[in-house]
Amino acid sequence: MNPLTELTLEELRQRTSMKWRRYPDDVLPLWVAEMDVPLAPPVHAALKTAIDSGDTGYPAGSGYAAALERFAAARWGWNTMDTARTALVPDVMMGIVETLRLITGPGDVVVLTPPVYAPFFAFVTHADREVLEAPLGADGRLDLDGLDGVFQQARARSDRPVFLLCNPHNPTGTVHTRQELEGVAVLARRHGVRVISDEVHGPLVLAGARFTPYLSVAGSEDAFALTSASKAWNLAGLKAALLIAGPEAEPDLARLPEEVSHGPSHLGVLAHTAAFREGGSWLDSLLTGLEHNRDLLQSLVAAHLPGATLLRPEGTYLAWLDCSALGLGDSARGEGLAVVTDLAGPARFFLDEARVALSSGHVFGQGGDGHLRINYATHPDILTEALQRMGRALDRGA
Repeated sequence: MNPLTELTLEELRQRTSMKWRRYPDDVLPLWVAEMDVPLAPPVHAALKTAIDSGDTGYPAGSGYAAALERFAAARWGWNTMDTARTALVPDVMMGIVETLRLITGPGDVVVLTPPVYAPFFAFVTHADREVLEAPLGADGRLDLDGLDGVFQQARARSDRPVFLLCNPHNPTGTVHTRQELEGVAVLARRHGVRVISDEVHGPLVLAGARFTPYLSVAGSEDAFALTSASKAWNLAGLKAALLIAGPEAEPDLARLPEEVSHGPSHLGVLAHTAAFREGGSWLDSLLTGLEHNRDLLQSLVAAHLPGATLLRPEGTYLAWLDCSALGLGDSARGEGLAVVTDLAGPARFFLDEARVALSSGHVFGQGGDGHLRINYATHPDILTEALQRMGRALDRGA
């Protein structure tokens, strides 16, 4: 069964999470990275067993890391992950910040590849590190020549530069190839740049692409990666993630403050462990549903948003839509829901005029103006209605 077709709009509107509570009920939410799916049965069972038995204490053991290790070997052919080089962290973003504290100091440079996951900018700057941008190429992929030059600049400005890699890439849905990641590793070694790879979308790779863990690439031995079951099994509300160190980074990992491991919840650890250990069949059904929705979205954009250009995603459940030819601008439009301050241009237009909530491209940094990020992990009927509304809004505004 397709998990994306199991819940009706009426059932989804009963949810109390951010996706379904930020906007009024007449808005279709296709913005924040939550999926419109029920819990995978193994995850549901693990949580129910814990609740029924009152097993709600502190997390313990290495079952989570062991489950990921087996999953990584089976799904990605990554046979060199070592559970001894892992640490439990509250979530991927907090794990990134803690890793930055381990291997950099205030004022050190962190390289980002915009357009990229918006919280990267805020978390890096709030940690008193300096952002240096190496934009993606026009094709939405890593620009290794550009990265070479920016790494050189980073090293000149900082003794401990870091590259924060998004693998797969959010918001474009690009899945970096092994060859591209090998190129990153060569450049990082050449310029003395450490790599931290956010791999939370790693399980969500669609037909036509293959996920490569950065730590499986030659030259990544001094790097770190972070992941969890959060995105692939819709567990954002159950905090628990894993920080993984390459062999040369193990001494750095050993310096991670013990109190960092107090942040994850026991129920979160149980849920993520069950997902990686027993949730493969459910994930396969989800991926089939996402592939269907990806094709549906492509046809809907062509039918209802002529002039917009969809970058066909290879992974994640997020799609990058270039609306710059639609003449909707990049500054806030009208009064609308003025309380929402992170919307501009096309996102503001479609919220006000179509009652569809999307992520505004400008928050993802350089290259984001005039773009939208669409979360297509929803019922196909909701996706269809949303694009039809957007098309009608364009027609009225023409």
